[in-house]
Amino acid sequence: MFHHINKQMLVVLSMLLWACTLGQTSQTPNAPDVSSAPSETALALPQPATAPATHTDLNAPDLIQPQHITYLGAFRLPADTQGSSWEYSGQGLTYSPRGDVSGPDDGFPGSLFGFGHDREMLVSEISIPAPVLSRNIEDLPVAQTLQPFQDISGGAFAPQEVELPHGGLAYLEDGERGHIYFAFGWCFQEFEDTSHGRSSTDLSHPQAEGLWHFGEYSPYASNDYLFAIPEPWASALGGYPLASGYAREGPWSGAGPALFAFRPPADGSGISDVVPLLLYGEQLPGALDIVFSEDRRMTDYQDADHWWGGAWLTAGERAAVVFVGTKALHRSWYGFANGVEWDYACAEQEPPTCPEVPEWPNDDRGYWAEDYQAQLIFYNPADLVAVARGEMDSWEPQPYAVLNLNDYLFDPQIHVEDYKRDLVGAMAFDRENGLIYIMERLADEARSVVHVFRIAP
Repeated sequence: MFHHINKQMLVVLSMLLWACTLGQTSQTPNAPDVSSAPSETALALPQPATAPATHTDLNAPDLIQPQHITYLGAFRLPADTQGSSWEYSGQGLTYSPRGDVSGPDDGFPGSLFGFGHDREMLVSEISIPAPVLSRNIEDLPVAQTLQPFQDISGGAFAPQEVELPHGGLAYLEDGERGHIYFAFGWCFQEFEDTSHGRSSTDLSHPQAEGLWHFGEYSPYASNDYLFAIPEPWASALGGYPLASGYAREGPWSGAGPALFAFRPPADGSGISDVVPLLLYGEQLPGALDIVFSEDRRMTDYQDADHWWGGAWLTAGERAAVVFVGTKALHRSWYGFANGVEWDYACAEQEPPTCPEVPEWPNDDRGYWAEDYQAQLIFYNPADLVAVARGEMDSWEPQPYAVLNLNDYLFDPQIHVEDYKRDLVGAMAFDRENGLIYIMERLADEARSVVHVFRIAP
């Protein structure tokens, strides 16, 4: 029903988006000012058993740098689909080395599983065509549908019943086969809401397990992007094969992207074995909001930042943990896209001091900025292992490098009138071949385009 959205429906969706938000360079940004920490008692967080590093360089690995990454081109997503569409997609993407076994030997093996339309959140599997370098979208090859869109939650998650759903996907090998792990969330949740699960790679028979509750952590920090943790890093963490997190815009998920390592539940009852790797603030028991202060922020953090995907990259002895998203630049504010600011307390004044709501398309209240840049930000994996072992606080790791993605995009601009609030979406990683796949949202009319990069071996 959402395959073709007219302007009126776009306005409604855009209004929903910003109702939910009530409440730049190629170098690492400057550090923020420091102030006092919260006085409240934080949750006693579980820590993994200290595991010996299985490689002597894990404490100081060679780091993947932006200059090690080469752009290869892009490809389009299928227009002729069943069950849903790739319009307004970008919420989740993962790579499967077992997919498309009969595909051409062109250096781009395997397949991609991804969420389609973000109001339906169904999953399809597609082939990976060899990307083409061109500024003309019509020149790009088109991926083929290998499995049509299906509900991999087995009916456990109904996106039509919640406001602004989001989620993530991660393929993980499990003996002689693989599973698709998934996370679902929405705009305003309760702490007790379940969010995670897994399915088979046969989308017509997903055999879904879940939804599971994610430990003692707020859904505002844990139920969006998902990715695998490779060996030997998983062993260095104490045997945690998966990472999950969320960077909700505004103040609720902490002052930067959150990330947790976890083990899939053995009995299917819920995810209880969770350890923080990155959290810019503190989780108080049962609290939805992550409490943070000025000394517990990601450098240059702004409330209008959107981080949609992540991956634990490896290439030989090099490694990095990366997040992809749309970074707010220069001045940012809470209010309207045309620069009008809105004070949270304006309605409580006597008389009220709230400004007039601008005309469409600037009538959506939320977090805005003067400019935006699609970025890939890089973290040292050794820092995240140190957090898991209790050797660093969860807010201490900072990005060591930034890759500006704007020059690779077909349309690196925000278009409020077209419901385009994010430049890029999710990402996936083919570890064996060093290939990175990043979705550019609403680049092929309403469909996403997939950009392909390679890490130098």
